Amino acid sequence: MRFAIIGHPDHPDLEPLIERVERRAAELDIALVFEPTLATRAGRESAPIDEIEAGVDLVLSLGGDGTLLRAARVAAPLGIPVLGCNLGRLGFLTMVPMDEIEAAMASVAKGEYTLEERLALRIEVRVSGSDSSEDPSFYAVNDAVIHKSGFARLIGLRVLADDDEVGHYSADGIILATATGSTAYSLSAGGPIVSPTMGGIVATPISPHTLAVRPVVFSGDTRISVELLSGDHDLQLTVDGQRGCPLSVGDRVDVVRSRHPVRLVRLPDYSFFTVLRRKLRWGDVREHPAPPC
Repeated sequence: MRFAIIGHPDHPDLEPLIERVERRAAELDIALVFEPTLATRAGRESAPIDEIEAGVDLVLSLGGDGTLLRAARVAAPLGIPVLGCNLGRLGFLTMVPMDEIEAAMASVAKGEYTLEERLALRIEVRVSGSDSSEDPSFYAVNDAVIHKSGFARLIGLRVLADDDEVGHYSADGIILATATGSTAYSLSAGGPIVSPTMGGIVATPISPHTLAVRPVVFSGDTRISVELLSGDHDLQLTVDGQRGCPLSVGDRVDVVRSRHPVRLVRLPDYSFFTVLRRKLRWGDVREHPAPPC
C-alpha cells in the first residue's frame, strides 16, 4: 500500500506523530509520500500537493478539520479515500485520536474499514458583465458562504432552486452547506444536522431580518443560485473557510453537486452518530459527565 501524508506543518505535535507513522508504516509494509512542507528529513519522498498520483491508496491527514478539508480537495478528484488523525481540539471530521493512529493504520492495512461517500459542491461565480469563461469556480467539502467582510449591514439576496424562485432574503448572508458541512458554520447559524448519507444541500440564512426566512434542505441534485441584489461594498464568497473571492451587487453564485464526491475512511466504532455524541456532546446532557472546572 501507499499513503500520501498531508499535515499541519506548524503543529507542535506533528513531528513526533510523523515518526510514529513512519515506524508503523515500516512494520505494515506501507510506502509513504509526503507533501513538500512535511518532507523536511532526509529519506522522505515528497510530491507536490497537486501532483499526488492516482496510485496512492489513501491520503492520511494529520491536523484538524481544516487540514482534512485541504486533503480532501486534493484526493477527491482522484477518487482517493481520506483518513483524518486529529491534532486539533474538536476534529469532527478527523475522528482518529493521535494515540490511536497506529491501530488505525493496521485496520486500514487489513481492510477493516468502510468508505463513506460524501457529496461535495461545485461553486461557480457569475460575475456581472464579464466573460463567463473567466469567472472563478471552487470545490467545497463543507460550505460556501456569501457574507459581508466589513460593517454588519444587511445583504439583499434572491435565492432560486433550479430557476424556481425560493424567495428574497434580507440577512447578514447565507450559508450553502453539504451534509458534511451541516455540523459546521451552518449548525452555529441555526441550521439542521443532516445525516451524511442523505446527500442534501442546506441553505441557512445568517441572522435573517424576518422570522419567515428559515433554513431549507434541498436535494443534492438541485442547482441553487444566489443573486446579489444589494449590499454596497465588501461582499465576499468564502469556501470551506479557506478560499474565496470578492463579490459585487449583480453577481450570481451557482451551487451544484460536484462530480467528485469525498470518500472518507470509517473505522469500526466511529459511526457518524457516535462521533456526534462524543465530540458535540449531542443528546441528553444528563448522559454526559460535567466538564472539569
